[in-house]
Amino acid sequence: MIKLDPVTHTGLRAQLIPLQSEHAEALYSAGRDPRIWQYMPSLIRSQDDMRAWVEEALAERERGTAFPFTVVDRETDRIAGSTRFLDFDPRNRSIEIGHTWYSPEVWRTRINTECKYLLFCHCFETLDLIRVQLKTDARNAQSQQAIERIGGVREGALRHHRIMPDGYLRDSVYFSVLAEEWPQIRTRLEQFLARIV
Repeated sequence: MIKLDPVTHTGLRAQLIPLQSEHAEALYSAGRDPRIWQYMPSLIRSQDDMRAWVEEALAERERGTAFPFTVVDRETDRIAGSTRFLDFDPRNRSIEIGHTWYSPEVWRTRINTECKYLLFCHCFETLDLIRVQLKTDARNAQSQQAIERIGGVREGALRHHRIMPDGYLRDSVYFSVLAEEWPQIRTRLEQFLARIV
């Protein structure tokens, strides 16, 4: 049986460590810019909001349905955001990478690409999964372009998939990467990372 065991992933600039309760304060500091939450199904406006967000993520880990990570910027040794595995389906060997957000301080750096690279490597080369999916708000064109840039194949949209904190009925656009596509995508990501400082 495939399991999501605690693991740390370390790249040149990004390090993904298992989320812990004590990360909440630093995550709140990293996530204070309201632009981060514009298309996210959570809205973080206070330290209490972040503590609740962290505790919910940890509860999902306890249930075995998700594995949340804290992202550390190794250049500054500061917490820069979070991402996680979710919707884990060991029987069908599939998983989702999502709930990803970063401080604007690391936007347009190598951190997001490197995190995706490390997580995809783990999915396909350690867990031996056959499908990794990603999704985003249909309004978030920048996120969709980023997913397509790294090789995600657009599958379609689920209409009115999420009720957002402001009551908006969000359509979610789904993308996937399959095991047979991974070798080519791995090469593409390594080429991107070789060019990004």
